[in-house]
Amino acid sequence: MVSLACHLDDSDTFTQKALQWAAQFDAVCYLDSNGYRDNYGNIEVFIAVGESASFTSDGHDTFAKLQHFIDSHPNTWIPGFLGYDLKNEIEELHSQHPNRTAFPDAYFFVPKYTLLIGRYNAEIKGENPQAIIKQIEATEINEEPLGFKGRLKYRMTRGTYFSAFAELQDHIHKGNCYEVNLCQEFFAENVSLNPLEAYRRLNEVSPTPFSCFFKFGEKYILSASPERFLSKNGSTLLSQPIKGTAPRGRNVDEDEQLKAALSTNPKEISENIMIVDLVRNDLTRSAKPGTVKASELLQIHSFRQVHQLISTITCQLRDGMSATAAIENTFPPGSMTGAPKISAMKLIDQYENSRRGIYAGALGYFSPQGNFDFSVVIRTMVYNAENGYLSFHTGGAITDNADPEKEYNECLLKGKALFEVLKSR
Repeated sequence: MVSLACHLDDSDTFTQKALQWAAQFDAVCYLDSNGYRDNYGNIEVFIAVGESASFTSDGHDTFAKLQHFIDSHPNTWIPGFLGYDLKNEIEELHSQHPNRTAFPDAYFFVPKYTLLIGRYNAEIKGENPQAIIKQIEATEINEEPLGFKGRLKYRMTRGTYFSAFAELQDHIHKGNCYEVNLCQEFFAENVSLNPLEAYRRLNEVSPTPFSCFFKFGEKYILSASPERFLSKNGSTLLSQPIKGTAPRGRNVDEDEQLKAALSTNPKEISENIMIVDLVRNDLTRSAKPGTVKASELLQIHSFRQVHQLISTITCQLRDGMSATAAIENTFPPGSMTGAPKISAMKLIDQYENSRRGIYAGALGYFSPQGNFDFSVVIRTMVYNAENGYLSFHTGGAITDNADPEKEYNECLLKGKALFEVLKSR
């Protein structure tokens, strides 16, 4: 594989052309940080296309087999996803609802070409990278119709949501758990859709640090996730769970008031701290003793659609711990389960009426340097063009003092950008 660096006069135009060019391949991972910078991620735009080798979960020993796949393909990028239902391999759990999206529990691929695009330059790796640049520069950016034909439905009625909410709150009062994440599915069947255009509109309406267009075959993941699940940089593991949501204001003064209210809301703060404790416990299984730290608590991060409370937990990876074992020890993301984790996941399967699948799992990459970075799959549309099924979920945490009306409205708020994209047609 040959590497070539080139200067960019207009990185935005080059990036859009590169996305259009990439979408023609059967395997695509396009990651865009949308200019959000922190101390933990340094990729602006990453594109991987073409499949020279791939891994698909067969439902058994996925994490160990994935590690073998990674070890068999060293010094390369390996993007992919891990579905929420891998919980069934990790614990004595099951999923009772059908897999309507027909996605596997995990898929990763070794790309034929990779591009890292910054503000002023791009690095291209693959056979004949100069030809790749010429192909991209010659690509026309086609603004096409969304082409959405289908009717969006609620899998869970408002009444069913309130009933499940009450039952779960009763479990909390009885001490069976103290926080549980209840999610609902919005779906459409026999759908036609232009996935690339849907992603472009989603990224325009809701630009986030972990925006992703992912394609394999006729299956698509269109993500506007704001949440980092887990990353590894050298020997440091880092998780940044989100718990606590507020809408954006109509003006600067109202926006500041909403931020202030979020930062002092006892219910939102307690939710976040509960999940911080859960993540600290999860990381302990992979950490050198005494290295787990909650370095940043209850930080407000503002995005186009919402304000969020985010905490940062780090540790130093124990010697001999593989990358996939570290992920398995924290999977699925604690912000999407509740606590205690196993009890919450059992209740989730009992009271939700859809299979989560990719939703609430993880999406990202393993790097050539042995690092990795994965987002939580939320604010994400999943589309199978083969069977015409389109799906996205939203949810929120239930605690003993949670209000069902507020939580239901929060579900709709979290899905706002996805609703907007599909209404734009």
